[in-house]
Amino acid sequence: MKGEGTPILFEAGGGNDGSVWNNILEKIHKVTGTTLITYDRSGFGQSELNPNLENDSDFGIENGITELETGLSKLGFNDEIILVSHSYGGLYNLLFTRKHPKKVKTVILIDAVLSNFWSEELLTIRDMHVDISAIPKPSGDYYMNFNFNEIMRFVRNMQFPENTVVTNVFPENSSLGFPEPLANRWKKLHEDLGNQKNNISNIIAKGSGHAVFQDNPALITNTIIKAYIETLNKDQQNMVLKKALDNAIQLSIDSKVNNRSEHDLNTLGYSYLGNEELDKALEIFKLTTTLFPDSFNAYDSYGEALLKADKKEKAIKMYEKSIELNPENENGKAVLRQLKEE
Repeated sequence: MKGEGTPILFEAGGGNDGSVWNNILEKIHKVTGTTLITYDRSGFGQSELNPNLENDSDFGIENGITELETGLSKLGFNDEIILVSHSYGGLYNLLFTRKHPKKVKTVILIDAVLSNFWSEELLTIRDMHVDISAIPKPSGDYYMNFNFNEIMRFVRNMQFPENTVVTNVFPENSSLGFPEPLANRWKKLHEDLGNQKNNISNIIAKGSGHAVFQDNPALITNTIIKAYIETLNKDQQNMVLKKALDNAIQLSIDSKVNNRSEHDLNTLGYSYLGNEELDKALEIFKLTTTLFPDSFNAYDSYGEALLKADKKEKAIKMYEKSIELNPENENGKAVLRQLKEE
């Protein structure tokens, strides 16, 4: 989808093609107006296998990066870019960023395969359950599985450059069919990634499975839009924020039945609050209490914004409502006590 501004490249997960992103592209393009790029890796979707490669081992992930670079060059995108990936595609984001650290503006990982997940022990267990001979050859799926172990050894413990801003989205319910100990390992590594790296922030997708962009498109759409906005200068940000606000409201209404967009709106509200745009922040937080009247956190956040806007009486009412919904809201109780003592 053609546009103007820093392009956003989407990497599908292992065994998938670019079509998996179709349900979120239009809303992202409508708000950002930038170029969005999806593609099928060789041997998947509409992409044939590279006829110039001879050996099975030639079809590894390094060749995949080379083919990606060739494709981007032919499209004329040789400068700055934003990367989004799901699952196995996260390793493509990792390698591309390490190779072109000055080109990558920001990265959004969606339940990505992390470089330190596949230990030798786990690869041995995987070999016991994956029969390569049963996968049709030649095919992208065959070559991905044939090279899987070497790929995981190659990327093991690689890190994103410290200057690269990364948003790591992972679901609370992701297991990828793993037994519980492996599912817990997967989740802990994701938690540790954001906790231990200053350049990486975590977002937990409540109520979602592995394909977060399908289970909770509002969260992913707004996360990508927010990351894009943060790469712009102040004047450009102001142009996009109004569209982002309208989009967040619509997404929240669309998905209210699943109660999954409260986090999205709350994040947007605090973004406005941080930029001292109080009127916009108040509008968002008020909307959140309307759409999610049973959320104590919505009223707590609205109360905080009202305080910043010097609307003490209204803030007290919001904190009282928050505590009524959740008597264990200790932060709200502390703020309320202080307000009533003043």
